[in-house]
Amino acid sequence: RLTDQTGFYLLVFQRGCQTRVVHSAEAEVQTVLATISCTQTEPQYQTKEPLFQQNHDESEPPGLKDFLQRAEDTVIRELIRNAKSHAFDEFQVNWEDHSQLVSCLHCLQHPGAQERDLHVTSVSWSCTGSVIACAYGRIDDGDWSTERSCVCTWNLDRRGLNPKQADLVIDVPTAVTALCCHPNQPALIAGGLYSGEVVVWDTSRTPDPLLVQTGMSADSHKEPVYQVAWVPLQKKGEFGVLSASSGGRVLLWMVDLDQGRLVLNAAYALVPQQVPHRSNTSFKARGSSSTVGITSLALSPWDSDTFLVGSEGGLLLRCSFNSQMTAAVSFEGQSVTLKAPAVFPFRPCSGPVHSIHCSPFHRNLFVSAGTDGLAHLHSLLQANPLLSLRVSDSYVFQVQWSPTRPLVFAAATGQGDVQIFDLGHRSLRPSATIEQGGVDQAATCLAFNCQNTHLLAVGKTDGTVGVWQLSHDLTEQRHRESSQLEQIANQVAE
Repeated sequence: RLTDQTGFYLLVFQRGCQTRVVHSAEAEVQTVLATISCTQTEPQYQTKEPLFQQNHDESEPPGLKDFLQRAEDTVIRELIRNAKSHAFDEFQVNWEDHSQLVSCLHCLQHPGAQERDLHVTSVSWSCTGSVIACAYGRIDDGDWSTERSCVCTWNLDRRGLNPKQADLVIDVPTAVTALCCHPNQPALIAGGLYSGEVVVWDTSRTPDPLLVQTGMSADSHKEPVYQVAWVPLQKKGEFGVLSASSGGRVLLWMVDLDQGRLVLNAAYALVPQQVPHRSNTSFKARGSSSTVGITSLALSPWDSDTFLVGSEGGLLLRCSFNSQMTAAVSFEGQSVTLKAPAVFPFRPCSGPVHSIHCSPFHRNLFVSAGTDGLAHLHSLLQANPLLSLRVSDSYVFQVQWSPTRPLVFAAATGQGDVQIFDLGHRSLRPSATIEQGGVDQAATCLAFNCQNTHLLAVGKTDGTVGVWQLSHDLTEQRHRESSQLEQIANQVAE
């Protein structure tokens, strides 16, 4: 407070304010290296001159112009002719080396089976195409009922595969005569035994992979089971096991996990007097048996009602699952009535029919083979075969169509080799031959891999399973191949 000259008080006020400290910074950046790149094309006239500009310093070859004028009409006419030609319709360029049609990838063996001189009786690929299952038994004379055997599996995709050591060995109390992997579940394998039992193994169950079996009852087979197959049932996604034996019966089993066994669902019997036959042929039943001994069976992939059977006496029959005719045979104690399934006979063979396989590319075609050394190509609509090919001077144990080539099939022979035929070739000689081991070791079974289609497995009597790689020539379908197969199917048999 201040006082002026007049004596009054003067009030003086002072005020101020201040902001927070303002921070500032400076930054600089500079590249260390600098590069400059550029490109330049040649002048346009320099690139075109050698190609399009005539060098007037050089003289034109004498007669060139006259020759070109004379040849012009002929060349154009031939070009038009080639454009309309079908000579190269089936030719496909493939730059790979075709010097080797087949090559051996693996030779699988189980020392325990080889020490006992067991034979490979059946091979089957898992639905994934990675695992090969192999059954051991015997195909020669001997008392098989008391000899133990086994089933072995190898995973070919497994790192560190040991061909001489199976990934899984399943001990079986008697010889295994048939084997079939499940079409959807890679761990399930169905097997048929020499004792007449039917077994299903689950390879994911350790240490005991046995899932279900038929046991010895009035419903089960009493003689060796020579064929087993998985059959789709009416309920979607479910499969039953179909088995056929030399006792003349075909049985359909249901897997009952609650009871832990296979339950009989349907049964069929081939009785001589109920088997249709041609007027100019006759056949004999096995010994004094009241049934026709079955040695082979095949399911039609086109018709769920149709299946084919081959017999010990050479009969070849088309059968129906929906047959309502009761079989003229005693079925005392059985839980299911036996039906007579045979509906159509084909021309009989001179010996047992070892193998039948339906074509995956044509609903009416199938191939059969047996002890006569021939492969017979049949149509379901005709009794006589359309074509018969000489495969071997010995037995033919198994025949199977290629899953990718409509005109190709393979046959395993008693001479130890596998013959691969291509019906598209003019010559009826084998297109390729697989030979492994001694000639005295029969090739007893084979199986194409439907997933890895370049693989073919072959089992032999020396206890080995050869896994062979097929070339593109044997696996890739050719142009118009299906139409060629249709032409063969439409032929009239002699």
